[in-house]
Amino acid sequence: MSVVLNPYLSFRDNAREAMEFYQSVFGGDLTVSTFRDFQMEEDESELDKVMHSQLNAPGGIVLMGADTPNRMEYTPGGSITVSLSGDDEAGLRGYWDGLSQGATIVEPLEKAPWGDWFGMLVDRFGVNWMVNISGQG
Repeated sequence: MSVVLNPYLSFRDNAREAMEFYQSVFGGDLTVSTFRDFQMEEDESELDKVMHSQLNAPGGIVLMGADTPNRMEYTPGGSITVSLSGDDEAGLRGYWDGLSQGATIVEPLEKAPWGDWFGMLVDRFGVNWMVNISGQG
């Protein structure tokens, strides 16, 4: 038996665009299902919104996401930050560079007091990200 914990991101009307952007950053395979596909929404104007999407990227990265129906409250970014960390410097810097496109940099990717390289940003979809590259003396 196993358990997997992964982020499930919420969007308002742009989940497909966001998930395609993340696929361009991380690579991998993306599946997208709409409310129409599962006959899960009575509001005709929302049938083509994303009910569920999943990106399975190399290295075990899994992101899921969906559009929040108009009848539900939506707060961009909420109180969640997605953290990418490890010792694959080239890979993590590549993710940082990709996520930085159109982003607000909160903390530049720089040498941190604890010895790693660390940075924080809010991507163009309002999702908070942290990147920590360890073991980079």
